[in-house]
Amino acid sequence: MKTIFRAGVALSGLVAAGAMACETPSMVAVPDGSEATMDEMVTAQQQVKDYVAAMEEYLACINEELEAAGEDAPDEYKSLMITRHNSAVGEMESVAAAFNEQVQAYKAANPE
Repeated sequence: MKTIFRAGVALSGLVAAGAMACETPSMVAVPDGSEATMDEMVTAQQQVKDYVAAMEEYLACINEELEAAGEDAPDEYKSLMITRHNSAVGEMESVAAAFNEQVQAYKAANPE
């Protein structure tokens, strides 16, 4: 009985370690478009693109971890990974929306 318990604890530890293998990319700062220069906006655009690419890798990592855990993975693990995935998608959408909002503010402040 103790052997089964120890095996279960060890398996839970490995599953939990897998949940931490995927690292969330750092958030990017979006400049205030009404005050930013063109160079700042172009730099921010590249940072947002890099962030989105890193988040897509992060999402792929989460999906790989979840698939590797298989159908027999504990429900808590599955729930954690799904929550991480959904949070990442929400964050990515928020960053993109914030950048687009600031692009509009930049255009309004700098009519051509």
